[in-house]
Amino acid sequence: MWLLLRRAFPLRILLPLRGEWMGRRGLPRGLAPGPPRRRYRKEALPALEVPVSPVTTTEIRQYLRAHGIPFHDGHSCLRAPSPFVGSTDIKDQKKDATTSFRLFIDKTTGRFLCTSSLAEGSWEDFQACVEGRGDGTREGALLSEGPEAEDREEVLRIWNRAIPLWELPDPEEAQLARVMFGLTKVTDDTLKKFSVRYLRSARSLVFPWFMPGSSGLRGLKLLGAEGEENGVKYVETTIPRPGAYHNLFGLPLIGRRDAEVVLTSRELDSLALSQATGLPTLSLPRGTVCLPPALLPYLEQFRRIVFWLGDDLRSWEAAKLFARKLNPKRCSLVRPGNQQPHPLEALNQGLSLPRILRTALPAWHKSIVSFRQLREEVLGELSNVEQAAGVRWGRFPDLNRLLKGHRKGELTVFTGPTGSGKTTFISEYALDLCTQGVNTLWGSFEISNVRLAQVMLTQFAVTRLEDQLDKYDEWADRFEDLPLYFMTFHGQQNIRIAAQDYIVGAFRKFATDNSCHVTLVIHPRKEDDDKELQTASIFGSAKASQEADNVLILQDRKLVTGPGKRYLQVSKNRFDGDVGVFPLEFNKSSLTFSIPPKSKARLKKIKDDNGLVAKKSSSAKKGAVHQNSEADLGQDPSPSQS
Repeated sequence: MWLLLRRAFPLRILLPLRGEWMGRRGLPRGLAPGPPRRRYRKEALPALEVPVSPVTTTEIRQYLRAHGIPFHDGHSCLRAPSPFVGSTDIKDQKKDATTSFRLFIDKTTGRFLCTSSLAEGSWEDFQACVEGRGDGTREGALLSEGPEAEDREEVLRIWNRAIPLWELPDPEEAQLARVMFGLTKVTDDTLKKFSVRYLRSARSLVFPWFMPGSSGLRGLKLLGAEGEENGVKYVETTIPRPGAYHNLFGLPLIGRRDAEVVLTSRELDSLALSQATGLPTLSLPRGTVCLPPALLPYLEQFRRIVFWLGDDLRSWEAAKLFARKLNPKRCSLVRPGNQQPHPLEALNQGLSLPRILRTALPAWHKSIVSFRQLREEVLGELSNVEQAAGVRWGRFPDLNRLLKGHRKGELTVFTGPTGSGKTTFISEYALDLCTQGVNTLWGSFEISNVRLAQVMLTQFAVTRLEDQLDKYDEWADRFEDLPLYFMTFHGQQNIRIAAQDYIVGAFRKFATDNSCHVTLVIHPRKEDDDKELQTASIFGSAKASQEADNVLILQDRKLVTGPGKRYLQVSKNRFDGDVGVFPLEFNKSSLTFSIPPKSKARLKKIKDDNGLVAKKSSSAKKGAVHQNSEADLGQDPSPSQS
């Protein structure tokens, strides 16, 4: 893929930066590793006359494909090779495909972030970079200092004045600080691991903001404690301001191979969790208020994310919201409760934090999906309407007109009077699909496999092989190549209605779970000879017709004139609702109901005072098979058809 990228999209186009701006390792000077993060200035882009509309994931994918840029589809971001790394890094990218895709593009907003150079910007910035758009000063003006640079001096001043708790000269002051922040059971090693310090003048803990792979200090969070009647009130202060403070506390301690992480709403909780469980843990910069999209790329590597945000309903709702943003399938939630408080409180109460984590509930339900998960599948069906309709029959064009095709995951119920040819028809129905590569498994209670195979072989050859045994091996060899299989049981089975309901439900579930199509042939109830069958005529209860996606009825009534008296009725079609009938004519020599390709004739109907009568067209020949729609059959639709 990388070779294709380089051939189709020269590297210099991916890096629209002039030579005089290149620094060490081939990087732009402003993009060398370390703080501050570089941002694209909006004035570098051409002015737009209309507001920029939100970009969709589909549009992002189409754009990347159109420009020959390879990408990986992640949980919440698309990963692509970064154009903001030097030539040395690009060689490394070619060697290691896992770490080479360092540019993350948010699926929701289109914003991008390069985790190597810390370059970031909007989707429009990325497009301008790829296409080389902009004015003459674009190359030198794209990258500029971020606003956090103004606070750098203050950050360094506070950090240098803060000292570790264990280095406080007064042991009583150190103990008081531990009590105020609930750190009596948190060890010095844990505080040292996370580089936590204490600012004596403000009586505040100081949590640093370090980026992975860089020792530069990007910001700070000060946590002060104030006494109240009901306990202690914590006050947070961030530098830079909260809107620009995008720290995942503990991120530098995450290894590349870590696949599981616990997200907390407070830095103190991360300390407790890390000490008690040894698991990778991160703290959100603004607690349960928000999960900034800029942080999503740093969470892409994890296959499982556990949210333990707090012990109240707001924390629970925030956890569910954040899980939807990160892909619920990989997220679990610790439900708030008396025995499941904040991690720090759980540690101080002597509760088992690993046990609480094991009780985390999956955020995704196997029976519930969101439109975001279905979006690409919906687009695929809209773009390929015929393929979405299923495999089309070659022998029954009118069946295609009504059902549109044979689709996976559906249940079809087929019924008809005794002796009408249900087994013969359904065998040709299945043979038609089988010859097109549809794997077919037959199970019959009423006919042996030998007899069934003989019928299907005759239908396959479209001739009686009894009179042409010299051709048997030829047709048998071809028939043997079909993906056709038979169950090894048959014979009458006594099944009560309750058991039949269970079986229908089981087949329904089997079709859905295994993405296959199940067709059930069910006998009808005994009806008067002068009445046609309806959906309610299916033997048993209404379970079969309710669960079925399609209901087919082979009618055997003498309501029309002509050589054929049978017709097939589609009385239920859950795919698009089309129902109707079309006539069938049985060819005894080939045991088929299908229409010979060169002798199609249609029935024409006229209406007289005595009712509806169908007559053959003048062009019809003897033996021709007739097909027509419900209206052309010359009969009033039954209640189930109207």
